[in-house]
Amino acid sequence: MNDIPTCIRCAYDLRDDETGRQLCGRCEDRAAQQLAAIPGPRGLYAQLAHHLQRGGSSGGPTVSGSKAAPAPLRLDILNLQTAGGPVLGPLEGWVRVWEEAGHAELNEAGTLQQRVDHACRTLRYNLRWFAEQGPAPDEFARELEAIHRTLTGVTGGQKPPRRITVTCPCEQPLRITLNVQALTCPKCRTEYGHSEVLRLPLANGRAAA
Repeated sequence: MNDIPTCIRCAYDLRDDETGRQLCGRCEDRAAQQLAAIPGPRGLYAQLAHHLQRGGSSGGPTVSGSKAAPAPLRLDILNLQTAGGPVLGPLEGWVRVWEEAGHAELNEAGTLQQRVDHACRTLRYNLRWFAEQGPAPDEFARELEAIHRTLTGVTGGQKPPRRITVTCPCEQPLRITLNVQALTCPKCRTEYGHSEVLRLPLANGRAAA
């Protein structure tokens, strides 16, 4: 039985300098990168505006004087831009959680872009505290990853890789994408190549490939 403390998110063993933490440094860095990619005038949230028109590709401004009917807007992207949508809603929800613990301050003033910017800056600034002792770190990292994946899927012009859960012979669930190149099981340390990991059984018992 492994008595070495592990990251609550990725289940990898914590290094000596990570003792007492909930999230390992790698998971903290990933969350910091995701929080840095969302805000700002060139961030993922702002880029949604370039993908509003259904069928549009340039993302540029509408040419004045055009006699053509405007393209219909994509309701899924409009939903991503709303105050209670799947981007700003969860981000400000976590700011509220951290505010209750005395490590953040919610600011609902300003435009939606300004609120997104404030939430991301606040969460990123206090990320080290959260990795060490914040509430529900696994849930936070999972929700943040889902937000980032949704935004990159839209702004990148393609759907994100399909994710599946396979099971190592040691019974450790492994969350992978179909284009995974290699993987090491955090529990038994077995190393898998691309074809090997895709041959592992799915968590629900079906064949993975």
